[in-house]
Amino acid sequence: MSEPNSAALYVVATPIGNLADLSPRAAAVLGEVALVAAEDTRHTARLMRHLGLSVPMLSLHEHNEAARVEQLDARLAAGESIALVSDAGTPLISDPGFVLVRELRARGRRVVPIPGACALVAALSAAGLPTDRFAFQGFLPAKGGARRARLEALAGREETLVFYESPHRIRDTLADIGAALGERRVVLARELTKAFETFLSGSAGELLAQLEADPNQARGEFVVMLAGAAPRAAETSAEMGGEALLAALLAEGVGVKQAASVAARLLGGARKAWYARAQALKEAT
Repeated sequence: MSEPNSAALYVVATPIGNLADLSPRAAAVLGEVALVAAEDTRHTARLMRHLGLSVPMLSLHEHNEAARVEQLDARLAAGESIALVSDAGTPLISDPGFVLVRELRARGRRVVPIPGACALVAALSAAGLPTDRFAFQGFLPAKGGARRARLEALAGREETLVFYESPHRIRDTLADIGAALGERRVVLARELTKAFETFLSGSAGELLAQLEADPNQARGEFVVMLAGAAPRAAETSAEMGGEALLAALLAEGVGVKQAASVAARLLGGARKAWYARAQALKEAT
């Protein structure tokens, strides 16, 4: 094998659309391992056929990942190397693999990244939004109420926010972004590296109108990027005291909703705003 001789789990990034994006190193590793653990073996089989490779595969997805740990660890202990791949892009980035990597590292096994395509990074590199600081949030909740609450909790974040979204929820997500964040700039990256790759930019309302006018723009997988909130002025003493109050209440086990109600009653202001701040504090801790 072109990699070091000791057995390892290779975390291999695969193309997100354009097969030419697979690195020579990734192709070499896929051809030399004893086993490929794939999110969907049928999907990965197409890539392996394209490469002219015939390597044993087994499935590893969110429903069976924990059960696969012992089996894969035994293969590593026997001196066999394994490649971990997802359907597209870099494993573990909103894809399976975290449980396996965590457990194997805890057992002292070698885990080697084979970097390559990642929709998150590809989208940010061409979006025209600040990238010195950004927060990747994965997929927003599927249900509307939870999704809006999540967006409201993130409203004060000053870094660029990045989400993945599916075509059947993109319209509802844009509507909720508009309701929670107003006219903030949004960039949609669609079908990255594929024939119909598209970047759309504007407010959530403007983008929703574009999707309604051209339903083809709502097809494919999306990376949704939001401009961060404008920097806040220096906090007043009351605001600082509010943060301390919320932190103390949360530390005592008071729920986010109740903590927000107490802060609004004692310090004034909208309970909704206190709720968002309390939720952000809870998540930070």
